[in-house]
Amino acid sequence: MASQLESTLTRAWLRRGPLAWALLPLALLFRLLAGLRRLLFRTGVKRAERLPVPVIVVGNIFIGGTGKTPLTIWLAQSLRAAGFNPGVISRGHGGQEGAALEVTPQSDPRAVGDEPLLIAARAGCPVVVGRRRVQAGQALLQAHPGVDVLIADDGLQHYALARDVEIVLFDGRGVGNGWLLPAGPLREPPSRRRDFTVVNAPEITPGLAAAVGGQPWRMHLAGEFAEPLLGGKRVPLAQLSDKRIVAAAGIGNPGRFFAMLRAAGLTVGELPLPDHHDFLDDPFAGVDADVILITEKDAVKCRQIDHLKNDPRLWVVPVTAQLDARLAEQIVEKCRGRSLA
Repeated sequence: MASQLESTLTRAWLRRGPLAWALLPLALLFRLLAGLRRLLFRTGVKRAERLPVPVIVVGNIFIGGTGKTPLTIWLAQSLRAAGFNPGVISRGHGGQEGAALEVTPQSDPRAVGDEPLLIAARAGCPVVVGRRRVQAGQALLQAHPGVDVLIADDGLQHYALARDVEIVLFDGRGVGNGWLLPAGPLREPPSRRRDFTVVNAPEITPGLAAAVGGQPWRMHLAGEFAEPLLGGKRVPLAQLSDKRIVAAAGIGNPGRFFAMLRAAGLTVGELPLPDHHDFLDDPFAGVDADVILITEKDAVKCRQIDHLKNDPRLWVVPVTAQLDARLAEQIVEKCRGRSLA
């Protein structure tokens, strides 16, 4: 039922059809309440707390997956290459813990969330999750005093945390029908201020650039290899072209994963799953395929489930975010300016 409702709304959010128009009064109310909340923080009625190190927020205003996790990993690696010692804080979507909790590659995804677990494994930096980002940041800095910059993954609307840099991420869907929830897919108006705009898409057309605003930088997600979930040698995706392949993805936009595989020359059956799917129901039990390609985000959960971690059909496709190096240079410059202030 929840999956069907999500699918219906997702389709409605891409155009201004009857359902979107019917929900527009609620969207106007949502805009009023969201604007009031921002105003309370802007005027100091509600206080945003500043941490002792620069804070970079990576987020989106389009509800659902746009590629924040690969961007966060790229950013952490870029900051380290520039001489910083980064840490990452996140709410930990899907996690069951309320207090700040440090994430390690061995953490239970049901406790910390799948995306923070992937970030901890790929970015190689401290990661702490918590519903309150300020407390998560404080806990990370106390446990790792050498950290000198924090990345807040998906904290754009968490105004209680003061930030030095805001990065708003879109994908090829742009702003959908341009309306706020629930009539459209947006948490905030496209005109909201930000320091950098990134678009996860094969190309940025003039229309897409105008819709998202902010002189966008393009992000490309590259996946060229697959590796067995059980462990073993990775192989180029092209070497799997003679297999019967099903691609499965429990991410915010599964179609993006399928399109990437088709662009690599593979013919795949598609098995879209709900975002943050827990895999306890084994969605692969009745799948007729030689190889089942899954995302890294899904793999961190499958590796901890006995009946899946030993399934030889499961192969993982790691993806890497590719962006213009000049974006990293500009972000580093802003962080160094805050560090010297």
